[in-house]
Amino acid sequence: MAVAYMDARLADQEPLEGSFQDPMTIGTDIQKWYALQVRTRWESSTALLLSGKGYRTFLPTHKAKKRGHGKVQETNAALFPGYVFCHFDAQNRLPILVTPGVISVVGRGRVPLPVDDAEIAAIETIVASGVTAEPCPYLELGQRVRIESDALQGLEGILVHFKGNHRIVVSVSLLRRSVSLEIDRFCVRPVGAALATVPGPIGAQRLLRGAIA
Repeated sequence: MAVAYMDARLADQEPLEGSFQDPMTIGTDIQKWYALQVRTRWESSTALLLSGKGYRTFLPTHKAKKRGHGKVQETNAALFPGYVFCHFDAQNRLPILVTPGVISVVGRGRVPLPVDDAEIAAIETIVASGVTAEPCPYLELGQRVRIESDALQGLEGILVHFKGNHRIVVSVSLLRRSVSLEIDRFCVRPVGAALATVPGPIGAQRLLRGAIA
């Protein structure tokens, strides 16, 4: 399964891989990255509509296999299903909220909370590297490590063991969602003590806190 990077562009422009849409609005010093909850399977359409309004959007995707009509087809799917990242001023979010497909800005109550810039950068690095990645539960237990080789050098996270393979999980804390990728155990070095041992299989719907693996 491959990882694809989708950078939403203006509706009348062809998307370019590996870069962000430049914002057309002013006041970039007070703009931050926010996660938008969107309608199911509206991630791509909503991102395009927002970029058509001049907003900078980020919709990381991966290659997913879908079975239909007796065949297995490969399609692009969102790494964070139901969410689109958007860069804007939260004080002027009405144009965002009235965009078709947008349900809400993720936050606490009615107060939008920005996504950590370092977490956005980590997801961007993973997508640009071309390594195999896929959505996974949000984790908080395990050994914190730093990758010291290849395109992902410098990324830190939690090392987990799943189905006989070592994996690294990169998370967006605000969404309590994570993305996992396979990694060579010998390419990482510990940067902190293990918080605890992850007990048994990890349920697909179990959302834990604090991983970048």
